[in-house]
Amino acid sequence: MGSILGYLAAGILIGPQTAGLITDVESVKHLSEFGVVFLLFLIGLELQPKKLLAMKKTLLSFGGLQILTCTLALGVLVKTQGASWNSAWVAGFALSLSSTAFAIQAMAEKKVLNTEFGRSSFAILLMQDVTAIPALAIIPTLGLVQAATPTEVNWLGVTGIFLGLLIFNYTLMGRFLRQVAALRSRELFTGVTLTIVVGVAYLMEHMGISMALGAFLAGVLLSESEYRHELEADLEPFKGLLMGLFFISVGMSVNIHLILKNPIFIIAATFVYMAVKAGLLYGVGRALKLNSASSRNMAAYLAQGGEFAFVIFGVGQTSQVISGEISELLTVIVTLSMILSPFMIVVNSKIESWLATRKPAKAWDNFEGVENEIIIAGFGRVGQIFGRILRAQDIGFTAIDHDPDQIDLLRRFSHKVYYGDASRQEILDAAGAKAAKYLIVAVDDVETSKHIVELAREHHPHLKVYARARNRAHVFDLMDLGVDLKHIRRETFESSLLLSRELLVDLGYPADRARSIIERFHTHDELMLANQYKYRNDQKQFLDISRQGMQQLAEVLREDQRQTYIDSSDTDKSQEPKL
Repeated sequence: MGSILGYLAAGILIGPQTAGLITDVESVKHLSEFGVVFLLFLIGLELQPKKLLAMKKTLLSFGGLQILTCTLALGVLVKTQGASWNSAWVAGFALSLSSTAFAIQAMAEKKVLNTEFGRSSFAILLMQDVTAIPALAIIPTLGLVQAATPTEVNWLGVTGIFLGLLIFNYTLMGRFLRQVAALRSRELFTGVTLTIVVGVAYLMEHMGISMALGAFLAGVLLSESEYRHELEADLEPFKGLLMGLFFISVGMSVNIHLILKNPIFIIAATFVYMAVKAGLLYGVGRALKLNSASSRNMAAYLAQGGEFAFVIFGVGQTSQVISGEISELLTVIVTLSMILSPFMIVVNSKIESWLATRKPAKAWDNFEGVENEIIIAGFGRVGQIFGRILRAQDIGFTAIDHDPDQIDLLRRFSHKVYYGDASRQEILDAAGAKAAKYLIVAVDDVETSKHIVELAREHHPHLKVYARARNRAHVFDLMDLGVDLKHIRRETFESSLLLSRELLVDLGYPADRARSIIERFHTHDELMLANQYKYRNDQKQFLDISRQGMQQLAEVLREDQRQTYIDSSDTDKSQEPKL
């Protein structure tokens, strides 16, 4: 069910209205806000400015339509409870917002952030955060009290900070971080990382922008830094710890007394709120061409209320746009929706599983009479390359894939592929694993790949395994399972090297020199991979070795360049006519 529910339960148990171990909830909330700050900064690091600009249509379409429809529908619902129209629209807008912290943490745990609905959900969340800033400035003008609020945005200051950070990033940031890294002090680099994030977040908040949004912008600007991965590694432990504290603080703030006063109405109102919001999110997804499953997933992950709603209720109550009673009631409903959100995600996954079982299952193919020395598990992009080369040499093999549509397509091109799941022992046995000598693991999914290797090692240890790896971490996992490093290849590594060599030639490097650079890089990277594997569980040693490896590579290439220059000079001299 994910860790979020555990954090919420812990917060309720230790909060002021139950065990009373923590009484100053506001102080905990202020500290825990940095969890959201670090989360948004890390998300920003993954989004280069070009990617963010490419998202503008998604932001306006998905985000804009979701905010508009939810504000209208939820505003009407609040109006039915006797609120004024101004109060209803403000409350409707606040209720239309979802929790960035909850949704992204849940999607990250389920590893669905990079799916179609994950990207659409993120666009909605980002649009909500951006829209909330001007809303906080407008809300006080709708109330009876026209007092200035601390949420007024100093746009000139924000622009100045943004431009200053942009200039610093493209002029001095690289050299600055390089000097810090050269000192090889892990603590110093971590301290500098924290200073950058917290400093930018504080400056943005001082100008009226939320700390989280300021940190996101800082992350986007630093996303092209060569030290991006080290920044991520340094912040990840702080983010995880403080995000947990954030969810605990939400649990501590639950007004149990108000719930006990009228439990049926409040619980019913929470269910109605989440149902209406989920229905509208599903409609937005379908209207914008998402398939039914993606739209349903988006609705399940974003149906809860957001932490920004608490801020809007507070501003609305201060300026007398929203009454104290409605503000308190809606705060409880939003908090309960956060608590129910993990359950809704679980129910959605159960529905998905149920829908999958309704489809008639296709029977696995019969492997009778199959006797080949080579088994290829996964016949997609990588598996097909193996197959074409082996077929050209008249070498027999048994190819297995679990995607029926892919198999139907391959069979139209006269490829003999068996339908089966190679991660199941009985399928491997039926494919002739006992008599085979080689197993090619070319499946795309990392966990499936590891499971196939585990089965082969346990039941068919005589098989020599050749494996495709997604990344370095996948390589390390395969090495843990006993696969020889010489028989593992990262799927995009070789093609990236070949393209880099072509680029060097186009830049004016002699072909031999370009080939020498790429060969040296390849050799060095393989050696560093083997060295990193020894310290994969020691983050400090791992990063130190990575830094040393990058420095050694630069020195080797510089020395190679000097030697090439000397050799070419000697050659030129030898060709001079002797007097």
